[in-house]
Amino acid sequence: MASKKSVEAVEAEVVPAQAAPAAAVEQTTKKALALTTASIEKTKTEATANMEKAMKTAEDMVTFGQGNMEAFVKAGQIWAAGVQDLSKQMAATAQAQMDQTVATFKALAGVKSFKEAVDLQSTLARSTVEKAVAETGKLTDASMKLAEQTFAPITARVTLAVEKFGRPV
Repeated sequence: MASKKSVEAVEAEVVPAQAAPAAAVEQTTKKALALTTASIEKTKTEATANMEKAMKTAEDMVTFGQGNMEAFVKAGQIWAAGVQDLSKQMAATAQAQMDQTVATFKALAGVKSFKEAVDLQSTLARSTVEKAVAETGKLTDASMKLAEQTFAPITARVTLAVEKFGRPV
């Protein structure tokens, strides 16, 4: 007949066998919890860094946009002042031409011969053409200079954009 073991003896054999898997499960759970916590912290740190980078980029873009608006406003001011100056120059030229024409017509009123009238008229025509050519050259030069000055602030912003945003990340 088989020997009978006491209940205490059986419990003494079973309890340590059950405790060993429980300890392993507890140890595995602690490791998993530690890994999960570390992973969450790493993700949180990366997300925070990415959010800060995105906010910095957004701030840079807003600042850059404000600079662009300032450049366009400045270009508009330069253009308006330049057009005003060109208009004054054209008005002065037209007034001078009108004064010369009036003086010539007054002189024509006192001519004594047809030849003298033709000479006065020829002188007026030649002078008018010469002045028109000279003034056209001046206006062209002034217009080109105005265009360069007007686009200077915008060109500077484009250059800055290429330097700042044109580089590979």
